[in-house]
Amino acid sequence: MLREVVADELERRSEHDSRLGLLTVTGVQVDPDLRHATVWLSSLGPEAAEALAEARVRIQAAIAAQVRLKRTPLLVFAADPAVAAGARIEDIIREIGTSDPEATRGGAGER
Repeated sequence: MLREVVADELERRSEHDSRLGLLTVTGVQVDPDLRHATVWLSSLGPEAAEALAEARVRIQAAIAAQVRLKRTPLLVFAADPAVAAGARIEDIIREIGTSDPEATRGGAGER
């Protein structure tokens, strides 16, 4: 539920702040006591981090207004490490695919 509210609020804010335009919320991890929540984003450049810091209080207010919780968590924004890991795996696969075809077959025809 928090992921949807944060994503909707970021979409609304991106209309007025171009620094938020290419962000995708990949997940939200909430502490059991609801005091803190980490919002995982597809990427988080310096400009986007600055814009999120400016919008954090408004986003938390939107959560308080739309979601019935005991308390509204303090939001922390971070780049999703899974996105970077996936990009690294794709790079490795591309490198293997562009290498010498004989080398990828184990040199079967060289004996």
